[in-house]
Amino acid sequence: MNRSASRGYGLAFPLALGCMFGGLAFHMGGNAWEAAGPLLAVLLLSGLAGRCWPAVVVCLAALWVMTSLLVDKGGELADGLSGQLLIVEARVLSSDLDDRGTQRLVLQVEDCHPLDPSLPSCTPLQRIRVTRYADNGYSDRGKAPADDLEQPQTGERWRLGVKLWPPWGMSNPGTFDYQGWLWREGIQATGKVVDTPVGSRLALAGFSLRQSARNYLYRQPLNDQAKRWLAALTLGDGDALSDDDWDLLNATGTTHLVVVSGLHVGLVAVLVLWLAKGMARLLSPGNWRMQMWPWWVAGAAAAGFVWMVGGAPPAMRALVMTLVAMWVAGGRHHPSPWQALALALGLVVLINPLSLWRPGLWLSFSAVSLLVLIWQGRRPPAGRMGPVKVLLRTQLLLSPLVSGLVLISFGRLAWVAPVANLFAVPVVSMLLVPLGMLGWSLSMLWPPIGLLIWQLDGVVIDVVVAGLAWLSTWGTELYPDLSWRESLGISLCAMALIMGIPGMAPRLRWGMMILILASGPFHGSAGPRRGEFDLVIWDVGQGLMAEVRTARHRLLFDTGPRSYSGFVPATGILPPGGRFDAVVVSHADLDHSGGVDWVAAEYRVSQWLHPQLEWPERMPRSPSTTTCERGKAWHWDGVEFRFLWPPSGNAQQTLSSNDRSCVLEVTANGRRIIIPGDASKRTERYWLRDAMDTDDSARLDVLVLGHHGSYTSTGVALVEALQPVFSVVSAGRFNALGHPSAEVVRRLRHAGSCFFSTALDGQLHFMLRLGRPIRVGSHRRGSGVGGRCHGVESGL
Repeated sequence: MNRSASRGYGLAFPLALGCMFGGLAFHMGGNAWEAAGPLLAVLLLSGLAGRCWPAVVVCLAALWVMTSLLVDKGGELADGLSGQLLIVEARVLSSDLDDRGTQRLVLQVEDCHPLDPSLPSCTPLQRIRVTRYADNGYSDRGKAPADDLEQPQTGERWRLGVKLWPPWGMSNPGTFDYQGWLWREGIQATGKVVDTPVGSRLALAGFSLRQSARNYLYRQPLNDQAKRWLAALTLGDGDALSDDDWDLLNATGTTHLVVVSGLHVGLVAVLVLWLAKGMARLLSPGNWRMQMWPWWVAGAAAAGFVWMVGGAPPAMRALVMTLVAMWVAGGRHHPSPWQALALALGLVVLINPLSLWRPGLWLSFSAVSLLVLIWQGRRPPAGRMGPVKVLLRTQLLLSPLVSGLVLISFGRLAWVAPVANLFAVPVVSMLLVPLGMLGWSLSMLWPPIGLLIWQLDGVVIDVVVAGLAWLSTWGTELYPDLSWRESLGISLCAMALIMGIPGMAPRLRWGMMILILASGPFHGSAGPRRGEFDLVIWDVGQGLMAEVRTARHRLLFDTGPRSYSGFVPATGILPPGGRFDAVVVSHADLDHSGGVDWVAAEYRVSQWLHPQLEWPERMPRSPSTTTCERGKAWHWDGVEFRFLWPPSGNAQQTLSSNDRSCVLEVTANGRRIIIPGDASKRTERYWLRDAMDTDDSARLDVLVLGHHGSYTSTGVALVEALQPVFSVVSAGRFNALGHPSAEVVRRLRHAGSCFFSTALDGQLHFMLRLGRPIRVGSHRRGSGVGGRCHGVESGL
């Protein structure tokens, strides 16, 4: 290896290190930015003065990544523009239409201005995600009927009236991080298209090679399944796959097979390189091996393929790694695989710093790193069974690593994944993708032969899908308990690393494996003991879902909302297959009973409770269903549960739906919480008497505010009598009702209560233990929560 090449590769590790440092400094927040900027400037000047090029590369890479991320963050919609009418001119990047006629658009903003000139500017916006609603009877809510004007298509330019909000999402442990996804996708605001002013098309979509290829594929006489899978495998069109296809891939841990990866990009590069070298042999028979232009043509073809499939981050990552591999192979350089991997990582992050927040980045680079570790310097097994042995060893060592990373990132574990990948990976790698690519090549030269190849590929697709479907019947996806999910994932990754380290003595290897298992990957954090309990208030947006846990029992209070589109947050928060000893549905409003059918279908519930005159939609009618009535009480594990409201009998007939809400009090060893549903101040004066007539009549520990903090609840008498130490409002950020009321918040703060909001703090976990201060955990970072309150409050 020549000296210049050595120096180039010697900068690979500094490049990757600088990118990581820049991302870490941004992630740590404002203080880190202030400290990192001057420090990097000093190091950069010192490196330039001393010609220490690795230090210069570290500083430049860190500054570039940190600055790029700050620019992206600074482009997010200002809070002052939340819910305001804006006029945008934008190009449609993607369009998704569901069965209800609702269209979701991702727009590249070219011009933006508020209709009210006194409002702040929205020109920094670059990418937004908006929804155009079908006419389902809600147009009076400002939702534009999607059938009133032509639907925007990908590539077109439109002028639209929109109402936007800063990117935000519900924050619960072990669930899909919508806000994080928006950040990774570079989306700086979300919202809806309004019907006034009416949208207008400014320009039609230009020519799209990908769309033309997809249209050509869908015109072929192939079955629907073959078309969907060929579009996904050869064009990177994951949207072509149905929900059933994705469910099957998730259940078998094979989703990576339909993402444009190094396999797809590498096959294109190898095919074009083979053709270009054949042409070079004809043009320069004497020195065709020394010609470099075939490598350039192959690299350009790989880049063109990635551009055609949309240039998504996974495809860009695969392109960079393929180009690095081709540079090494074509230039007769011999760096270590670790240097090439570091160079690829650095280039990927430099091109798209947001990729640092993509789980796929760490999944792919971790998998490739383990492959380098287990095969570097090792000769592959020889003989007929050599390839089989290579496949078996690779899958055996990769499976724990990938399973652990998927468990940490997505909270699920497909235990059939090792077997499914053992079957699917070689078939997809050696048959499906090569045949699909060959079909495209021959379709351009001889369409009938290309169609024949695709038909053959369709038969293989049928076999793969049938095999995966059969494997999925072995068992469904597992959703390990949150208390030991992370420790199990780390243990699986550690086991993969130990098995992959070369040269380790077998006794030491197995000893370390046993030590990992004995260290307790299945041991979670200590739960409540007898006479103790936990209160968990889930972040479900504008609604309520709370859980009370004792030593051996679980009670769910309300099931969260159901949106007009049918979305139920409980489906993503509560993993299926669990059990509740009791489920209380405070009343029939959809923001409290929206998840009843999900809980009834996926959970074993010993008892359902609801107000006598409030029968929530979809609640099961069974002997286990009973009513919540004033005075009804029971004990679990030394913890008392008691209903303070509603009254029994005909007294409920004069009450509104909100005022019939179940009001639950939980007490144990001087600790006490109250969850009042949507009960108003009118009823508080009645059930407050019972709340004060108890042995635990000291100051209330936790009060979940009635009616999401509305001014109609949490009256002066209640606050003065109970003086809650902690007050929690469960409401959605930027909700149209203005919850919580400023008057209620001031009332609680004046009483010395520490105030929390799920909209800002995410899921809240109160641990009420014997002889110890109450611990409060918040899932959303930066909320100022942890340990005792010390007067720290959520902002509003």
